[in-house]
Amino acid sequence: MSLIEVSNVSAGYGGTPILNGVNLAIESTDIGVIVGPNGAGKSTTLKAIFGLLRVSEGAVLLNGRDITNAEADKLVPMGLSFVPQEFNVFTSMTVEENLEMGAFVRRDDFSDTLASVYEMFPPLKEKRRQKAGELSGGQRQMVAMGRALMSQPKLLLLDEPSAGLSPRYMLEIFEQVIKINKSGVGILMVEQNARQALEFASKGFVLAGGKNRFTGSGRELLDDPEVAQSFLGG
Repeated sequence: MSLIEVSNVSAGYGGTPILNGVNLAIESTDIGVIVGPNGAGKSTTLKAIFGLLRVSEGAVLLNGRDITNAEADKLVPMGLSFVPQEFNVFTSMTVEENLEMGAFVRRDDFSDTLASVYEMFPPLKEKRRQKAGELSGGQRQMVAMGRALMSQPKLLLLDEPSAGLSPRYMLEIFEQVIKINKSGVGILMVEQNARQALEFASKGFVLAGGKNRFTGSGRELLDDPEVAQSFLGG
C-alpha cells in the first residue's frame, strides 16, 4: 500500500480545469519530485492533495484511506503537512513561536520534537528568540519546514522549497529534505530546480498540461533524452 496515492485526479479553479487525470504514488521511504513547465499543474496537485482545491474527479488516498476533498485541518492529525511556497511563516512571531504553532494539533509534550527540529536546523536554535520576518529567505524556509515537522507528519508536501534562494541555501535545503526523509517522513515536493532535485529523487513525475508525461526514478528521468530536451533544458 502506498503512503499517498493520487488516482486520475482532475481539479481546477472556478470551473477552469488545471489537472486532467494526474496519477502518482509514493512510499514512506520515497522522495517524490514533481517537475514540469509553468502552468503544468505542479503546485495545483499539492493543493488538491491537501484539500485546498476541490477535486472534481478521481481520488486521493493516504495509507489506503480516502481523503479526497477532506479539509486541511482534518488532514494534519492524519499525518499530512504542507509547506506552501509563499506566506509560510508568521513574520511577527519569533522562530520558536512559529515552531510551537506547528504543534497545535498535539495534546502531548512536544519538547522532544522541538529539540529534534533544532538539531536538524541548528541556525533556528541560535535565532529562536528572533522574529521570523527578520530572517533570510533560506532561514525562513527552515522555519516553515520545521513548523510542519512539529505535527510529526508521515508525509511532507513541499511547494518550491528552493524558490528565490541562493545556490548555497538551495543545497542546504535539499540536504535537509534528504535528512527529513531518512528520519522516516515521506516527501512529495514541487521543484523548479528540476535537475538538482531529480538527482536525489527516488521517484520523479513530469507534468505537462495537467497530465503525467513521464514517471520514473529521478535518475531515469535525468537519463531520458526526451525529458532532458523538453523539460530540463537539453
